[in-house]
Amino acid sequence: MHDLVAITALGGPEPRVDTIGGVTCTEVPDIALASVAARMGKESKSTKTLAKLIDAPTPEIGRWTGATVSAFWAGSDQWMVEAPFDTHEDLAAQVEAAMGDAASVTEQTDGWVRFDLNGDNIPAVLELLCQLDLRKVSEGSAARCSIHHIGCFVLCRTAENYSIYGPRSSAGSLHHAIVTAMRSAL
Repeated sequence: MHDLVAITALGGPEPRVDTIGGVTCTEVPDIALASVAARMGKESKSTKTLAKLIDAPTPEIGRWTGATVSAFWAGSDQWMVEAPFDTHEDLAAQVEAAMGDAASVTEQTDGWVRFDLNGDNIPAVLELLCQLDLRKVSEGSAARCSIHHIGCFVLCRTAENYSIYGPRSSAGSLHHAIVTAMRSAL
């Protein structure tokens, strides 16, 4: 079979983009993702190795950091590592090689969908989506929360740029919740 066509999590050949009331929601399919869980007794080694990999301090509770390869906190001694898919298609293998026996690494690229929100009215949208304490959210924040009964991660990249990660299997429901909140925030 040579006639296969890659589609996004929302089922289209191109990423979905919706702009409503000064906020744009963009489906971001070109991200590689891997989870990292420190092995018992090797937490310190995992933290140091991950910091080298992302060329930044390992994110602490509620934080994300990095540049081309970045990481965000996912739980106690657990992180998600993200990078552009075009240059890191084998991200999980790269992370596993770097971490060695210090951590367990799992490929997550096809398990998650990412939506980026851009604009100046994002706090109003997030207030309708989840129960994050937005007074405590600042650039570099990463939080686990529930959106429309879906377990998600919300990353504050800048005051006008947020990323929402949710399970790929719930991409349609998550997108619907985000767009509905965008309309309601007008």
